[in-house]
Amino acid sequence: MSFFSTRRQGGPGLFLGSMTLLTAILIILPILVVIPASFTAGETFQFPPREWSLRWYENFFTSRMWLSSLLQSLQIASFTAVLATVLGVSAAIGLTRISRKTGAVLRLFFSLPLTVPSVVVGIAIYAVFLRWHLAGTLSGLVLAHTALAIPFVITTVAASLTGYDNALDLASSSLGAGSITTLFRIKIPLLAPGVISGFLFAFVSSFDEFVVALFLQTPKLRTLPVQMYNSIALDMDPTISAASSVIVVATTIIFLFVSLRAGNKF
Repeated sequence: MSFFSTRRQGGPGLFLGSMTLLTAILIILPILVVIPASFTAGETFQFPPREWSLRWYENFFTSRMWLSSLLQSLQIASFTAVLATVLGVSAAIGLTRISRKTGAVLRLFFSLPLTVPSVVVGIAIYAVFLRWHLAGTLSGLVLAHTALAIPFVITTVAASLTGYDNALDLASSSLGAGSITTLFRIKIPLLAPGVISGFLFAFVSSFDEFVVALFLQTPKLRTLPVQMYNSIALDMDPTISAASSVIVVATTIIFLFVSLRAGNKF
């Protein structure tokens, strides 16, 4: 049995187990620093905090600047998730109805936002949106985030489509149901796990997105990640830790919801 391989009966090998543990530590360790630091009563970052306080959370939820950024992020992420889900589900279903060769090319095209560096995407979107007068607008940021979120929806819905029996469409048609009725009463309900997962992934990807939002920001249109970046450059007070903790907790709750619902098969 190889040192690097996975044992069928004895579980993962020592190397794989160690790498999994190391990866988990690297992911969790920053969270274990940021969240306690957000409860400090001091004027600067302290870890571990000498005194505990909720003052920075109070500052976060009472500051017009921070609260405006949070609400704008939630608004943009909500619009993005709805639009990306509609377009992504349509694209995923459409990809199953064309030839393999054409479908492979289109899948590669749809995955480009995930493979091209974020800075390159941001510069390209900013240059195009300047000509279209969409830079610095809510609709422009929603459209940009939608383009970045669609691959997540296509991936999750495509995974659900692999277990979908196309004979159900034929059976529905033979019973007199039209294509729209079949789509909304048979196909979409059966694809619900992938659709809901794609919606939540699109929401989270938009809510956490920074680079494109940085290019398209204005003094009146500033998402929470951009506000955190600007605050780091100017203030560096522990409010940033409180904002980071809010994002971490919210994102964790969403992904736990997806995992639990997926385990229960929705």
